[in-house]
Amino acid sequence: MRLPKKIRQEQLKAKIEETPFITDEALAEAFSVSIQTIRLDRMELSIPELRERIKSVATDQWNETVKALPIDDVIGEIIDLELDHRAISIMDITVDHIFSRNNIARGHHLFAQANSLAVAVIDDELALTERAEIKFSRQVKQGERVIAKAHVASIERNSRTSVTVESYVDNELVFSGRFIMYRSNDK
Repeated sequence: MRLPKKIRQEQLKAKIEETPFITDEALAEAFSVSIQTIRLDRMELSIPELRERIKSVATDQWNETVKALPIDDVIGEIIDLELDHRAISIMDITVDHIFSRNNIARGHHLFAQANSLAVAVIDDELALTERAEIKFSRQVKQGERVIAKAHVASIERNSRTSVTVESYVDNELVFSGRFIMYRSNDK
């Protein structure tokens, strides 16, 4: 049974506030309406599209900025960052990321997302990857969203920091890595 428009829009607004990264497709399914209806509801409520919501949440949540590289050099969009602790980025796999013959993402894009996140989480003006141990768990295809989560595992006295990164598609692990990062100062 469909909800009246006013009630649906109130619930839609609440749902987006609760889960700002929810897609229009998921909202359409949740409310049993078309994607176009969701888009029209969002427009009437002045709720921006997903990409703009991601940027807004990221800007609102950051109380620190990436130090080790310009934010434009980060692969994917950082949505959460606590320097020397954790970071999260999102990357939507597009035609630019895939092999044309099979729509599978090229591995270097997943690695680049994870590696740039490992650099971004370091609280230092200089952060370089000394070495990495990586594992691909499954293929990622065009249209999938990769969420990479970085966690600073340890900060050593020899200017090295160990960062683990795990990347997921719909809560399924697709990539994991341990990055040993060189930094210019000892913590």
